[in-house]
Amino acid sequence: MKKIILGSASPRRKELLSKLGIEFEIRVSNIKEISQKNTPVEYAIDLSKQKAQSIEINENELLITADTIVAFENKILGKPKDKKDAFNMLRMLSGKKHEVITGITFKENNSIYSIYDITEVYFHHLNDSIIQYYIENYSPLDKAGSYGIQDFAGVFIEKINGDYYNVMGLPINKIFWYLYEKGVLNV
Repeated sequence: MKKIILGSASPRRKELLSKLGIEFEIRVSNIKEISQKNTPVEYAIDLSKQKAQSIEINENELLITADTIVAFENKILGKPKDKKDAFNMLRMLSGKKHEVITGITFKENNSIYSIYDITEVYFHHLNDSIIQYYIENYSPLDKAGSYGIQDFAGVFIEKINGDYYNVMGLPINKIFWYLYEKGVLNV
């Protein structure tokens, strides 16, 4: 059986992959997250591929890398530069729909295969004091789109269409079925 490697330092991704009941090792990519791709889907896939290409694996290993972005009106929203940027992002998303897109890349031996997942997220209208409260009391600076659905920002969400775990950073549904169909999981 192949040894699974998660190419991420994210505690959320580690937690999510653990939900599949599989053992895995962590290896971290140190790439600069820059892509020349123009569309949000291509951008997320490109970054997940760059991460996969930067991590060495052995013959009996299968590497999983991912990159999650937020897209609003086809514009890519990465991690905010500072608190002011986070405030502006959250204000822009307030009362509107956006997409959370994760590019996932699987690497084994000499092959690389990438997929993606999109979840539509609808925000309640947020007044400035709610946004400011969130920024001052939580950690929006390390999250694409300036929020984490798993923390207080969960109250921002009116509804979602798609995989909740994708919004957290790893669509375990798609990962499970890929691994299952490849015969990597014994379920």
